Amino acid sequence: MRFGGRILFEDVTCSFMAGRRYAITGPNGAGKTTLMKILAGDFEPTKGSISRPKKLGILRQDQFAFDEFRVIDTVIMGNAPLWKALQERDALYAKPHDKLTDKDGMRLGELEGIVGEEGGYTAEADAAILLDGLGIEASLHERKMSELQGGQKVRVLLSQALFGNPPALLLDEPTNHLDLDSVHWLQDYLHEYEGVLIVISHDRHFLNSVCTHIADIDYQTVIMYNGGYDDMVLAKTQIRSRIEADNAVREKKIAQLNEFIARFSAGTRSSQVTSRKKEVERIQTSELARSNIARPYIRFDMKAPSGRHPLECKGVAKSYDNLKVILPFTANVERGEKIALIGRNGSGKTTLLKSLLRNATGYVDDADRHFPIDVGTVKWGHEVAVGYFAQDTTDSIARGTTCIEWLHQFDLQASQEELRGLLGQMLFSGEDALKSTNALSGGESARLIFCRLMLQKPNLLVLDEPTNHLDLESINALNIALQKYPGTVLLVTHDHDVIDEVATRIWSFKGGHIEDFKGPYEEYLVYAQEKAS
Repeated sequence: MRFGGRILFEDVTCSFMAGRRYAITGPNGAGKTTLMKILAGDFEPTKGSISRPKKLGILRQDQFAFDEFRVIDTVIMGNAPLWKALQERDALYAKPHDKLTDKDGMRLGELEGIVGEEGGYTAEADAAILLDGLGIEASLHERKMSELQGGQKVRVLLSQALFGNPPALLLDEPTNHLDLDSVHWLQDYLHEYEGVLIVISHDRHFLNSVCTHIADIDYQTVIMYNGGYDDMVLAKTQIRSRIEADNAVREKKIAQLNEFIARFSAGTRSSQVTSRKKEVERIQTSELARSNIARPYIRFDMKAPSGRHPLECKGVAKSYDNLKVILPFTANVERGEKIALIGRNGSGKTTLLKSLLRNATGYVDDADRHFPIDVGTVKWGHEVAVGYFAQDTTDSIARGTTCIEWLHQFDLQASQEELRGLLGQMLFSGEDALKSTNALSGGESARLIFCRLMLQKPNLLVLDEPTNHLDLESINALNIALQKYPGTVLLVTHDHDVIDEVATRIWSFKGGHIEDFKGPYEEYLVYAQEKAS
């Protein structure tokens, strides 16, 4: 497949087998979504052919395509033959009884057969189970799609893809907009799925949990690996290391042979020289293709540490009209703690962060300081300097400037060399530093904000969904950086591995209440399971 003169992948021959669960991996821009669209039939390959089953479950990304339909109907549309039969059947039944012909009667019989074969008599109940599992409450099932928020629409479209148990599922970023409970439900569902699954996701834990095989786009082709994502990374590293080690041995041997040739080419050992030349040709090194993987480097430093108690809140509460989002919450945060805020979407995690930031010291923009709360006090400690990563990055970066100009305003003493060094760490190399902020993708915007945080060096990080839009390499870099960061962290993310490996304390949101668990995520899961039983 080509885009203009650029080759994404070529001469790819592979099979996706029933009963196996495949992930398509590769960095942003490698062609993952393009390959998915080719498999779905949305794109035609530059050359070659694709064989696919007649029935596919596809996660559609157009959130507005179904705005005029009920939520429950949108899910049932995932089974196209059933939906078509239901529509035709309902149209015939809508006719006056005396207008029905014998032909209509025969057709109704055929349609009832299709409805029965496709599970139409339990369709609404089956659709409701999927919606419930993905966090769409029963009160929303009868509403039109246009009444739902963006994240809710995505979960309905995911239910649509799963509906009807198709023989093949093609899911592009199914965990986006899902909270942890919904991700865990989806994992369990896919473990029981018997067809072929092909998925793109930037959630490493999800890929390791669900996938049995990896289709990795690299070296302008697609390479199949057995196992989950971590298994693929290990195998890929071992293969490349083995080739590099073998090449080193070959290069040493070639150097010795060339030294012999240079010494004796004009002498009496012409036959030996000819033999050595032939041996050099025979043991040429294996050519190593250039990998398209680009790894950012993130390191959060502090200009100075904060006091021992950087944050204290007492009785903080927030409601919207009659909806009580946060009931009075009191907590004292100690320096160096890394707190993960977890809970269903809409449970109040971002609301709490905004409630705390309204009077924060440090590097918080003025626009983030005008958030009213109902009651309570928030006290920031001695020498606290807060760095903030907002969930919606579009409001954080001014338009109409370049990346390096936007970054420079946060430290006017920083040299161009220092700024370009930071940008290079986050994969804005060369001319990319002069890229217009109007043209940044979601992933680029996130990486630019990390440049700002690395430049400002705060001692307390407030990060609201920082892994959205990041590829796996960037998420892994962020994970490592947060583990090594000596300051304090308040973190909202749905990435299981980041929470598991970074958090030392959990704030769990449910029904307006915030439970404060002082321990890592693994211990919290055991506690929550025991509490539920």
